Amino acid sequence: MRNLKLKYKDIYLDEIPEDTTLYEVSKKVKDDFKYPVVGARLGEFLVGLNTKLKNNDKIEFYDLSTPIGNRIYSRSLEFLVTVATKKVLGDNADILINYSLENGICCEIVGEKITKIETDKIKKQMLKMVEQKFVFKEMLVDRFEAIKYFKKHNQIDKVESFRYMTNRTVTLYSLDGIYDYFYGPLVVNTGLLDKFDLIYIKNNSFILTYPSVKNPNKVDEYIQHELTYNTYKNFQDWGRTIGISTAPDLNKICTEGKYIDMLRLFETHYEDQLSLIAEEIYKNKDKIKIILLAGPSSSGKTTTAKKLSLYLKVKGLKSHQISLDDYFVDRVNAPRDENGNLDFSSIDSIDVSLFNNHLTKLLEGHKVSMPTFDFITGKKVYEDKYLKLEENEILIIEGIHTLNEKLTKNIKRENKFKIFMSPLIHLKLDNHNRVHTTDVRKIRRIVRDNLFRGTNAETTLMMWPNVDKEARLSIYPYQDDADAMINSSLGYELSVLRIYAEPLLYGIDGTSKVYPEAMRLIDLLRNFLPITSEVVPKDSILREFIGGSVYED
Repeated sequence: MRNLKLKYKDIYLDEIPEDTTLYEVSKKVKDDFKYPVVGARLGEFLVGLNTKLKNNDKIEFYDLSTPIGNRIYSRSLEFLVTVATKKVLGDNADILINYSLENGICCEIVGEKITKIETDKIKKQMLKMVEQKFVFKEMLVDRFEAIKYFKKHNQIDKVESFRYMTNRTVTLYSLDGIYDYFYGPLVVNTGLLDKFDLIYIKNNSFILTYPSVKNPNKVDEYIQHELTYNTYKNFQDWGRTIGISTAPDLNKICTEGKYIDMLRLFETHYEDQLSLIAEEIYKNKDKIKIILLAGPSSSGKTTTAKKLSLYLKVKGLKSHQISLDDYFVDRVNAPRDENGNLDFSSIDSIDVSLFNNHLTKLLEGHKVSMPTFDFITGKKVYEDKYLKLEENEILIIEGIHTLNEKLTKNIKRENKFKIFMSPLIHLKLDNHNRVHTTDVRKIRRIVRDNLFRGTNAETTLMMWPNVDKEARLSIYPYQDDADAMINSSLGYELSVLRIYAEPLLYGIDGTSKVYPEAMRLIDLLRNFLPITSEVVPKDSILREFIGGSVYED
């Protein structure tokens, strides 16, 4: 057996025998990590630690404090809870890994009714399996043999998912004799999965919580955000009603050439949300004077604000939009983060005092000279730009801080209508593989940045941690104060975005730090048959990201 030369952190480890597992190698460098190592990058690829070494390669390890390590941990927990559910409730019971909520994942049991009692039994079974340190076995099998296996075990979601794959082989995992398929590597054994909790909520569902990247050593307290949960649940139930709950459901419609009607369904669903909100605002027009719209990056806030303006106009309410960007404090006074960069996640980046002063004057009927922020000089300038509100006129303000009461502290709460929005995609790849809302936003942004800002996919992915931080600090903590929520997800959009995003992601070099993330997103997009952008309506929110919108200035 030959010895291998492995590069780690720009140094070469002592010669390591061929067929040594990465798990054994990780033990040699464990002192470099504060938290357990759960995965690795071997050359260009993300792999599990049970991978045996065959060639001289560069190694990078990931612990729970990294986004990649956190995904590996949560994915492994999803398999563990799937197996534990079957052991507790029987083979006829299955679990749907639905979507993220706060610091957890909403899981739904099908085939059996459950309460907190059954949920606690599943948790107890998971803890028992953690103590037993079951190994997650990985195997490469012929795709058609996998289809036969899952068909025999009545896992039709997997059968349909594999049907639209083009690769000859697939990687399956087994845990205590139960086989499943997951889109990415898992931890070595269940002994590493000792930090989690199950919290029963309602509707035959519970939340699977686990440590975050920010707090890798503990499970944060779960907070139920009812508005977000209900929006997700309603969209999911609606998807089941129209028969589109998974990527294979969508793909089947595409193969039948019926995607135009399906596309119209999703567009109408989004429009219907705006109509209901406009009606609610109209009913309270004597009180509501300001609409505050917030959502994480790439939620579609710009298009939504413009479309909502039209819906209000139909009701006889004229609106004016104000950009928070024009109320940035002068750059010399702007807050900085721990790295010395401008901190836009801080509300102190906004001239709150001036903003409130202007809002008060506008609501009192005064004419106000409105500022424009000059991003070159870093200062506000006042040109020939004035605003005065007339009767039946309303303000629409969109930005990352709009849900924070501090931003509009001088305005009575009854005069404000707050809207939280996000693309809460309900589609799953199959019962046990969800599509992350973050991934939808990330792919939207990759496409938009390239088309309209001249930014390549690598740069967008490198910037994403800061984008995500902005949402975590400035938007999500205030979502419960929203009066309404808009789900800006269009169930068909990944089929359209694939055509734009896939070549951009392939353009990222294998040596890049974000290459594994690019490959993961490519693997995600491959689950969706492409749909041409020509069929996307000109007034669709998707046009904000691919261009051709009737709302473009």
